[in-house]
Amino acid sequence: MDIDQLRAATAGCARVVHLNNAGSALPTTRTLDTVINHLRLEAAIGGYEAADRERPRLDAFYPSAARLIGARPDEIAFVENATRAWDMAFYSLRFGAGDRILTCRSEYSSNYIAYLQTARKAGCEIVVVPDDEHGQIDVAALANLIDSRAKLISINHVPTQGGQVQPADAVGKVANAAKIPYLLDACQSVGQLPVDVSAIGCDFLSVTGRKYLRGPRGTGFLYARRETTADIEPVMLDNHAARWTGANTYATMPGAVRFENWERYFAGALGLAAAIDQANELGIDAIWARIRLLADGLRARLADLPGVSLTDLGATKGGIVTFAMADIDHDELKTKLRARGVNVSVSTRFSSRLDLEARDLETVMRASVHVYNTETELDRLVAEIGLARRG
Repeated sequence: MDIDQLRAATAGCARVVHLNNAGSALPTTRTLDTVINHLRLEAAIGGYEAADRERPRLDAFYPSAARLIGARPDEIAFVENATRAWDMAFYSLRFGAGDRILTCRSEYSSNYIAYLQTARKAGCEIVVVPDDEHGQIDVAALANLIDSRAKLISINHVPTQGGQVQPADAVGKVANAAKIPYLLDACQSVGQLPVDVSAIGCDFLSVTGRKYLRGPRGTGFLYARRETTADIEPVMLDNHAARWTGANTYATMPGAVRFENWERYFAGALGLAAAIDQANELGIDAIWARIRLLADGLRARLADLPGVSLTDLGATKGGIVTFAMADIDHDELKTKLRARGVNVSVSTRFSSRLDLEARDLETVMRASVHVYNTETELDRLVAEIGLARRG
């Protein structure tokens, strides 16, 4: 990769050391221009007319997203964010009393709240699969929990509060062998590391645009596997997801489009398509290699700092680097670093209560790298931490 060129194409690199890519990454000028130009076109000729004019580029989103994750274009739905994509999959499934939802200890709060709500309404049970010796989901334990009551396996691919990459392929083998639906939250993985839905074997996969894909906020997509989701009717339908076929009849649309809404953020959809095209052009293998190199370098730097404890789990670690500090409040540190032009984040029990409580952690610092970050910026972070500790 030509890092200088990547940084030159990313305006924010000239202003901040951005190590909050797991929150919202810096877009390229190409993505930014795509969004702004479409908004200007809407203002100039009208929203409907602009969408009609840009229809070929809007339609090109589907094959681009499909290429990124090894899917087919008709298995892709544009959705306004990863949470809504995940919701459209999860809430379209049916659960009854005694049914079981199998999940992982590092599950994200929004997803777990949905499990709790469904358990309260339907009388189903949430089963948290224990971790293995690496701190990731124990696949053998998962397999042992499979019985007639298991109706869904739902996990995150990369948790928000740590650098681990869950063994999603191995989980998929268990799910497919048992013929149990498998929902994978990939909002922190797609754009960061290679994701092949055929190899993973998931039935649904939810993705955001704003994180490692470097797309606009308010964008995302849902993958719905053709073979296993064709008969699943979405929990919500409109006249884009279904057709009103008679006074008292309707028919859902074939393919993943039935999980979409008619109204959408068209400028954002074009921006997300531009961001996905750039990821495809760079090559996800090259992106992953660069991210891992930087993340491993940051972990090594932080490990040398007194009073710093690395908190990442997992046999495979990615671009999210988490750590705890004994002598300074994490929120205070984040604020001081931001004032000095260095962006990081803090993960709390609000995000992943089961995991952080089990490890007796209230919060962890989170620094997440991307391809445009540099070794010099990692040194800068370490230096700024030292300055912040001294007051």
